[in-house]
Amino acid sequence: MMKKYFLFAFSLLFGLSQSQIIRKYSNEFLNIGAGARGLAMGGAVISNQDDVYAPMWNPAGLMSIERDWQGAAMHAEYFESIAKYDYLAYAKVMEEGVFGVSVVRLGVDNILNTTQMIDSEGNIDYDKITKFSQSDYAAILSYAFRPGGNPNLDVGVNAKIVYRNVGKFASGYGFGFDVGAIYKGNNGWKFGGMIRDITTTVNFWSINQKELSTVVNGEEFNPAPKDKMELTMPKLNVGASKLFEINSSVYVLPEAGINVDFAKTASLVSTDFASISPYAGAELGYQKMIFVRLGINRFQSITDIEDLKRKVSFQPSAGLGIKYRGLTLDYAITNSGIGGSNFYSNFFSLKLDMGAFRND
Repeated sequence: MMKKYFLFAFSLLFGLSQSQIIRKYSNEFLNIGAGARGLAMGGAVISNQDDVYAPMWNPAGLMSIERDWQGAAMHAEYFESIAKYDYLAYAKVMEEGVFGVSVVRLGVDNILNTTQMIDSEGNIDYDKITKFSQSDYAAILSYAFRPGGNPNLDVGVNAKIVYRNVGKFASGYGFGFDVGAIYKGNNGWKFGGMIRDITTTVNFWSINQKELSTVVNGEEFNPAPKDKMELTMPKLNVGASKLFEINSSVYVLPEAGINVDFAKTASLVSTDFASISPYAGAELGYQKMIFVRLGINRFQSITDIEDLKRKVSFQPSAGLGIKYRGLTLDYAITNSGIGGSNFYSNFFSLKLDMGAFRND
């Protein structure tokens, strides 16, 4: 039965990949991550995110929640507050594993709608300019467990429901799955991997042609797209980490790994089959109360507009954290790239660990 399932999934993936509905950056908002800790470390938490934020990095990390429940919230603003990103999550320890639910929103509000500004005869009426919002939502159900009770192996699964809305113009629904695992070696090393959208995530769109289209002097502008369905192809994230104790109060936790897109992108290593980009990050902790974090990721090969020379761009990040009993407040800041961008994104996240309070 299991063999038949994998054969069906492979056949479905192969068949759909031959169509023209694959979007290279479909549902990209789900690849941002959540929690200022992971963002400050450049996403270098695939093998060591051990709390309620784990579903966005590797759902297997939920198994590190030992008792009771955790709740979390994060807010971030991109490009001088033009885009807003929010995350809420809850995780509960069950008898055989850990269950989690997460809600994600990325939205841009107050976008000018100029589709009705020009009438059919070409006359301009600025009073017909309105505003709309573009928002992406996702609800994620997660479950982590130890197959066969193996204490060295944690496995996690995400089931995702996606809703995307572009004002009155279009809306879409999607669904998909992620699978992750963390292996803990006896020498202290941890190895983590996550496959996002493992069976591809399918998005179905509904287009409001009346609102989208504009006819001026008999010529139609903004025609509705022909494809009403799109696919999000799988992505692979793998990493390795190890905690090094400097003394009884101080530790360093570094991680390094690669992100693999099964598409041709601007990554440093890019082919028609897959593109590979490295990442690295580290956390310095003092008495498990104060944390300093650094990270680097999103390496790309780009062409400079002025001199047309190829350059390497990357995204640096940094952050701080403070923990008191079961309450943790984290902050992260990132830049959109090394190419002189002045756009910085600030992330604030809060975590409540009820198990830590009750342990006290």
